[in-house]
Amino acid sequence: MNKKVTKIGVLTSGGDSPGMNAAIRAVVRTGLYHGMEVFGINRGYSGMVENDIQPMTSRSVANIIQRGGTILKTARSKEFMTPQGRRQAYDNLQKHGINGLVIIGGDGSFRGAQVFSNEFDIPCIGIPGTIDKDIAGTDFTIGFDTAVNTAIEAIDKIRDTADAHDRLFIVEVMGRDAGYIALHSGIATGAEHILIPETKTNIEEIIQGLSEKEKRQKLVNLIVVAEGDEFGGGNEVGKIVKERLPNADVRVCILGHIQRGGSPTCLDRLIASRMGYHAVESLIQGRHNVMVGIVNNRMHYLPLDNAVKAKEKFNKDWLTIVKILAS
Repeated sequence: MNKKVTKIGVLTSGGDSPGMNAAIRAVVRTGLYHGMEVFGINRGYSGMVENDIQPMTSRSVANIIQRGGTILKTARSKEFMTPQGRRQAYDNLQKHGINGLVIIGGDGSFRGAQVFSNEFDIPCIGIPGTIDKDIAGTDFTIGFDTAVNTAIEAIDKIRDTADAHDRLFIVEVMGRDAGYIALHSGIATGAEHILIPETKTNIEEIIQGLSEKEKRQKLVNLIVVAEGDEFGGGNEVGKIVKERLPNADVRVCILGHIQRGGSPTCLDRLIASRMGYHAVESLIQGRHNVMVGIVNNRMHYLPLDNAVKAKEKFNKDWLTIVKILAS
């Protein structure tokens, strides 16, 4: 671990998120600036196992900062989960002389990096790239801002048609284990109720509230549901509401993977560039096996072990704000 890092491998792993390309660009160009060789590893850990690795130049990352997705592709590797697969990955890195890794991804990606680094002598730096914003140790994750703005734009348009037809719309957004997209997009679009995995949903309270608003002739209502909510997402919530409020004109809309794509926002491009730069600087300075985050606009370095074990704490004050502002 104390060896000087001279050749860096960069990969994207897990779910893609807008801004990953900006992070790749920053890693490559910062490494080259310091006289390092930089290699792109395609399809995440699968590319390490299968030796799908190629050298990268400054031109390799030209004209990508504005693109969504990831030029290095991403995949989930069952082989890397085995000791034999990780040994094969290590041997492939050795063939190229790669002695430092930058992993752009979420907690599952960091878990793999932690295990790999503990087994072999490859220092790893994690960059949080996930639309869910569910990683502790950073105020931002790459892709969250873009995903939320995509959801907001779609929900605003849904509200227009809800108003035209006096309908109740139930909108499902992404968030299997974390409700930050639902929470932020719901508050920003004036949702009456927001259902998220972190809290227990009182469906009776929701039905009662909708009934009272129906009596007051507040006919336009909006419920934003994270896909991982305890009731099973938008369709299941819609069934319950339709059964309990048969006179309501209820529609369910599932936004789906539209939230993963698109050109990254200014914020996502900025934090991705900043994190990518500091990831390489960390390898140079000997700060290994950490995740590069941003807390209170300052760079924050959290051991990968802590980033894997901990989740971003949920502030329940947000739900109080929702309840008051939607009354």
